[in-house]
Amino acid sequence: MNRIFLLHPEDPVAVALADLTDGESLPGGGTVRGVVPRGHKVALRDIEPGGPVWKYGQIIGHATRAISTGEHVHSHNLGMSDHTDDYAHGSAAKPTAYVPDDLRDFFMGYRRGDGKTGTRNYVGIISSVNCSATVAHHVAREVERRGLLEKFPNIDGVVAITHGLGCCISNRNEAFAMLQRTIWGHVRHPNFGAVMMVGLGCETNQIPAMIETFGKPPAGSIHYVTIQQMGGTRKTIEACLEKLVNEVLPAADRARREAVPASELIVALQCGGSDGLSGITANPALGLAVDRLVAQGGSAVLAETPEIYGAEHLLTRRAVRPEVGEALIERIRWWEDYAAKLDGEINNNPTPGNKAGGLTTILEKSLGAVCKAGSTNLVSVLRYSEPVRERGLHMMDTPGYDPMGVTGQSAGGSNLLCFTTGRGSVFGSKPTPSIKIATNTPMFRHMEEDMDINAGTIADGEETHEQVADRIYQEILRVASGGKSKSEALGFGDNEFVPWNISAQM
Repeated sequence: MNRIFLLHPEDPVAVALADLTDGESLPGGGTVRGVVPRGHKVALRDIEPGGPVWKYGQIIGHATRAISTGEHVHSHNLGMSDHTDDYAHGSAAKPTAYVPDDLRDFFMGYRRGDGKTGTRNYVGIISSVNCSATVAHHVAREVERRGLLEKFPNIDGVVAITHGLGCCISNRNEAFAMLQRTIWGHVRHPNFGAVMMVGLGCETNQIPAMIETFGKPPAGSIHYVTIQQMGGTRKTIEACLEKLVNEVLPAADRARREAVPASELIVALQCGGSDGLSGITANPALGLAVDRLVAQGGSAVLAETPEIYGAEHLLTRRAVRPEVGEALIERIRWWEDYAAKLDGEINNNPTPGNKAGGLTTILEKSLGAVCKAGSTNLVSVLRYSEPVRERGLHMMDTPGYDPMGVTGQSAGGSNLLCFTTGRGSVFGSKPTPSIKIATNTPMFRHMEEDMDINAGTIADGEETHEQVADRIYQEILRVASGGKSKSEALGFGDNEFVPWNISAQM
């Protein structure tokens, strides 16, 4: 097995594929000095103080002191540096080569009345405000306790979608619009066969106002009640259960899976608990699977704006129109200002787990994260929870906090999620099923009950990127057709609805 991985022939560092020990020989001469953990960087040549350090053929930082050949390169001797602002909007965009009709792939999905396609058939109990969250949870629990779904075998479950927002905030700013987009994006999510909304009655985020803003939904797909109108907690729960049994569940149960083309898939892309192998194994393999999906006419949604910082030029060059690249840079500038106002720091955000896994600067982390997006054109930049309106690769503006990012992507219409992890994130969501992709074999074996795919076989020399990409793509079709992912089998998704809040809470 190879002991190191060189990502670009000009890089002065390579990544350890296994723990390197003192005295091991390095290609090109020199030996390892000390210990270099798996996923971390080792210097292949001497680097002067202040000198640039390259990885992926891109600058990831500068040497804060002299670094000798064979040394471990990490936060003790590598710091942040300026990155390119040569955005060259659209310079690398090229026509998408779509597969011919007779080579289209299919999955078994749910055709909805509004033209969307679901990969699951849940019923949602969605609160408009935190004040109605407990009632929403009680309704979902009572459905399970009373065994009400036994008569409705075509329903995957009843999901309570609750949150901590909805009142004592301005209703005239972007923050409020974000909250309403996020909630309504789940109300109309194709993985919900029907929805029951629950409000308190006096909150800022009124349900009738949302219906007025976003348009009256198809008859029978959405029902709502308010606790104050119904006369309290118990009466509201009983009223919801009666409506569920008599109207909502029977309507949702009529849905049936049918063969639909892969072009109906909108796959959210996430990475969490990344390590030094994320940008070598799982992320580029997922990127190849994304290219294959887009060639089928499908869509993918990249997210986590603070975690593409420093690699945004790789996306702007693939923008189909200059205004698409410019929209991404506008979001980057917004984040720089937002972080500064709140005493935050956008230019060096790897977590302790990222650093333990070998990632040093945000430039290095971002270059690996962008690999998930493959090589296809960037067709739009979406605001948080904004719906996907055209086919292809999109970038959604979200925080790097995984639950908030996925909540926005799900609200935008993503009906499946691919999530890469090196440290072992156990994230899962509802109504959007999550496929977990491990970057390294030791973690996969240690946490196999949570991981769907092992991309560590690339580092082990057992598979190519293309072979792992094919496994990811086939898993996408399997899970989209109803096959359970590991996170679904473990029951994840009841606590992962986390809307991003940028509002002043009054």
